[in-house]
Amino acid sequence: MAQQRSLLGFFLFGFLCFICLPAEAALKKYQFDVKLSNVSRLCHAKQMVTVNGGFPGPTIYAREGDRVQINVTNYVQYNLSIHWHGLKQYRNGWADGPAYITQCPIQTGKSYVYDFNITGQRGTLWWHAHILWLRATVYGAIVILPQQGTPFPFPQPDREEVVILGEWWNADVEKVETQGNALGLPPNMSDAHTINGKPGPLFPCSEKYTFAMEVEKGKTYLLRIINAALNDELFFALANHTFTVVEIDAVYTKPFSTEAILIAPGQTTNVLVRANQVPGRYFMAARPFMDAPISVDNKTATAIFQYKGIPETVLPKLPTLPAQNDSDFALSYNAKLKSLNTPKYPANVPLNVDRHLLFTIGLGMNPCPTCINGTRLTASLNNISFIMPQTALLQSHYFNIKGVYTLDFPDKPPTPFNFTGAPLTANLRTNLGTRISKVAFNSTVEIVIQDTNLLSVESHPFHLHGFNFFVVGTGIGNFDPKKDPAKYNLIDPIERNTVGVPTGGWTAIRFRADNPGVWFFHCHLELHTGWGLKTAFLVEDGPGSDHNILPPPKDLPSC
Repeated sequence: MAQQRSLLGFFLFGFLCFICLPAEAALKKYQFDVKLSNVSRLCHAKQMVTVNGGFPGPTIYAREGDRVQINVTNYVQYNLSIHWHGLKQYRNGWADGPAYITQCPIQTGKSYVYDFNITGQRGTLWWHAHILWLRATVYGAIVILPQQGTPFPFPQPDREEVVILGEWWNADVEKVETQGNALGLPPNMSDAHTINGKPGPLFPCSEKYTFAMEVEKGKTYLLRIINAALNDELFFALANHTFTVVEIDAVYTKPFSTEAILIAPGQTTNVLVRANQVPGRYFMAARPFMDAPISVDNKTATAIFQYKGIPETVLPKLPTLPAQNDSDFALSYNAKLKSLNTPKYPANVPLNVDRHLLFTIGLGMNPCPTCINGTRLTASLNNISFIMPQTALLQSHYFNIKGVYTLDFPDKPPTPFNFTGAPLTANLRTNLGTRISKVAFNSTVEIVIQDTNLLSVESHPFHLHGFNFFVVGTGIGNFDPKKDPAKYNLIDPIERNTVGVPTGGWTAIRFRADNPGVWFFHCHLELHTGWGLKTAFLVEDGPGSDHNILPPPKDLPSC
């Protein structure tokens, strides 16, 4: 009997030791079939590019520390690649995904396995096609849960829901883009915005194309909100309910309450919402923000926040969204975003800067004899309109292929002027080229991104691949290098991967270049990216093999 108790104690001790050990990292495998699917919205049916037939595509679920393998098989006529937006891909640019930057696209009939580890990240990110305008329909969520046993640093929700904001064109999106480029004009704007692929009942033929979320009174819900729209910053609100913002771009924030959020293309926002109103049906709604004289699709997409037991005959109530041009709300909302900055989740802001960069945003017109007005719209950073190479930059760097790019992207604009003064129509000697910037490993970099009034001021969301950065300052007008740095927040600035540069203003970001590779930096308005508003950073290898770019996978696509 004593021996049995001893054995029982041994096994019990072993079991308890087993459950107290940290969970092993898991391998998560997914199959993405990129194919044409028949989809109907707004009384229009069409074939469009999807992943696994879904619009949006499947959600990737993983935990911090997991390894993920996604086999992408291309069954459509377009060569394409997929970007895992916001994942840092340490030393592993081969899995980042932007076509002709880190890889050649996956050709029709071919497959490629994106193989990466999720290290030091948890929260909401997303994935999307990264070539042409294919991301209009090829996108989905990435949900990274904390490591097993690690709680959220905010009240545990009763349930979660992914909410992806997007756009819908009745026509074939690639034909819309091609037509606009041929004419030298912006392509036709979308016909509707969508919430989880559905425009909602304010649009025709949309009774069954409305996303509905059933809730129970008294419970708390975590909404993982993603802006997958091609060209529109969006306001998002829920009638009669208040949001508590707890995370931005997969980084925890100091919680704050708001009646609405502002979210730019490429950004994610997690909010808590408590079902504490009179049981009924309430609209969630999304509508564009635009505070410049530029046309947008200003229609409102809706979804339904429906309390359990309430019949569908009850008409939902619409929220009050900020006005389309409400700059004050936009500036105030973004000013409230702060990093959590706790011992467990610190804000490691670079306090000393090795490299200061000033990038000016320019819109312009180049001669085009075949275009409708004899000109073609273009966009530039520091007066350089980026030309996409025919060989991927990372491959040409790693294999030392000459003649693909030059390392002479300027640290500041070649022609200083009153950036946000009276509108200008001159191109200021805009050049074309595949010009990128070399950055020393582990150096600290500050980029001031300055909007200009070349053709028009406008808000621009900029995304940096391979890194998060800290938004240390922002302002309206021209950046003053003597006065503005004194106002920087170096204590708890928001950390993110995509930031909006305000209309007629500037934003300063800082990051540590500790990830060797070639990393894309571009406006996340697809319109402007296509016009050339982009560049890349070549971050050098560090000391020792564990700070060098990983070898490429054997199935890396060729150009």
